[in-house]
Amino acid sequence: MLKVNHLTVTFKTGKSINKVVEDISYSIEENEILGVVGESGSGKSITALSLLGLLPKNADVQGEIFFQGENLTSLSEKELQKIRGSKIGMIFQEPMSSLNPTLTCGRQIDEILKKHTHLTKKERSSQVISLFEKVKLPRPEEIYQSYPHQISGGQKQRVMIAMAIACKPSLLIADEPTTALDVTVQKEILLLLKELQQETQMSILFISHDLSLVSEIADKVMVVYKGTIVEKGTVQKVFKTPQKEYTKALIQSKPSLEYRLKKLPTVNDFISKKMVSEIYTDAERDHHHKHLYKESPLLEIIDVKKYYTTNRWLGKEKEVRAVDGVSFRVFEGETLGLVGESGCGKTTLGRTILHLEKITEGSIFYKGKDITHLSRESLKQLRKEIQIIFQDPFSSLNPRLSVGESILEPMKVHGILSGKNERKEQVLELLHKVGLSEDHYHRFPHEFSGGQRQRIGIARAIALHPKLIICDESVSALDVSVQAQVLNLLNDLKTEFQFSYIFISHDLAVVKYMSDQLVVMNQGKIEEQGDADDIYRVPKSKYTSNLIDAIPKGI
Repeated sequence: MLKVNHLTVTFKTGKSINKVVEDISYSIEENEILGVVGESGSGKSITALSLLGLLPKNADVQGEIFFQGENLTSLSEKELQKIRGSKIGMIFQEPMSSLNPTLTCGRQIDEILKKHTHLTKKERSSQVISLFEKVKLPRPEEIYQSYPHQISGGQKQRVMIAMAIACKPSLLIADEPTTALDVTVQKEILLLLKELQQETQMSILFISHDLSLVSEIADKVMVVYKGTIVEKGTVQKVFKTPQKEYTKALIQSKPSLEYRLKKLPTVNDFISKKMVSEIYTDAERDHHHKHLYKESPLLEIIDVKKYYTTNRWLGKEKEVRAVDGVSFRVFEGETLGLVGESGCGKTTLGRTILHLEKITEGSIFYKGKDITHLSRESLKQLRKEIQIIFQDPFSSLNPRLSVGESILEPMKVHGILSGKNERKEQVLELLHKVGLSEDHYHRFPHEFSGGQRQRIGIARAIALHPKLIICDESVSALDVSVQAQVLNLLNDLKTEFQFSYIFISHDLAVVKYMSDQLVVMNQGKIEEQGDADDIYRVPKSKYTSNLIDAIPKGI
């Protein structure tokens, strides 16, 4: 079906030449799924985009790409356009940015059918509804008329899949199709892709940074590191008997559900052979808990409710109960994990604590004081003590400010230290603490990788010496090795500064690793709460069991 020979991709920017992919060769048979695994920047997406000639003009592609016997590198742009969408389909990583916000979901797929088929308008409409049913979208007729912003992340990804398979392609490229989705939706999407592949006999190139995820869907796997293939073979062989340290690192960097490590191993630990993985004993955990719960709570949430009224079509209003009577306590030095599917209300709850959202009912106490309703001055003081690390570090950093200025600005607002020089010294120290260097001070956010930007967000949050930090999906978009580094960093800072965390995530393995206490949310309500390890061992709720079962376990 596909044969790639000695693919090398080089980017030329001014005088600098950057080789991103170097001498890669692989093949995909008919009706086969090949998984491509590697960290961000390893060249796996560049490899896929080069198949369709979608790289920017400054890219130089060398080598041969044979698809069904035809060399794609020798085709003109017009000839490639006939293949894109019809013979080779592609699901992009971020459905919101790859769907047109000005067109309805149905219209976007109709356009592809119009370009590549001879169907009438009525036949195309019927075909789109049929595709929506095939990818298991609820209310297909309604979604046909909906715009991308009116449907959930999982539904948007299904629309992208429907678009990619509309013309029955022979090869489907799925580039990180489940990265930002919660575990249950991720499992549904994987099952859907597998079903579609078995039904249509198409081949799939499945790209991911998560080896255990790839093991659930792929027949063969190829591990990519710094633009080269380090290991390839069947999923069983690569997963059960990995030969290279890098492959072992990708498998081990993900937090385990079986035991709790004191520190997660990172890729660098494996490559430099500095592997020291101590496991927390039950006695250590018990001692830690007794120490925590001697004090009165740092934060107490009592029966908090947050309701929205949305304007529906035909002027009908609908009440959405985003948070519906939630109560819990957070103690000093504790990490409370807040977990649940997208739309369960966990982020809204985090935002109400910071008064970024106004609560409808209930009370919030901080250090024993009622902070439910605060004056502007009191709110300013509260935000010095309670900070937030957002999910997307790029959109939460001002692109016009250098990294140093971004961290220094809140210190200035809150009057921390007396002058600019003192503050700058403090910022340089913070950069060092989060694993960045002094010369990063004058650089801008766009010059950093996702993992580095998240470190900058952490440095900015801890600059004010807060007591409580809300981490809102702060590692969900990072690949497993960078995620391990950031989680280790958060735990080290917690030990050093005695922070308390509310750790919000849809990734249960990550929340279990980080948390002392766990709160599981479902449709605005608490499903169950208690000790994190106990809930994983014996979940009381069917909903929690389903969340745990949906986590990719690997082979």
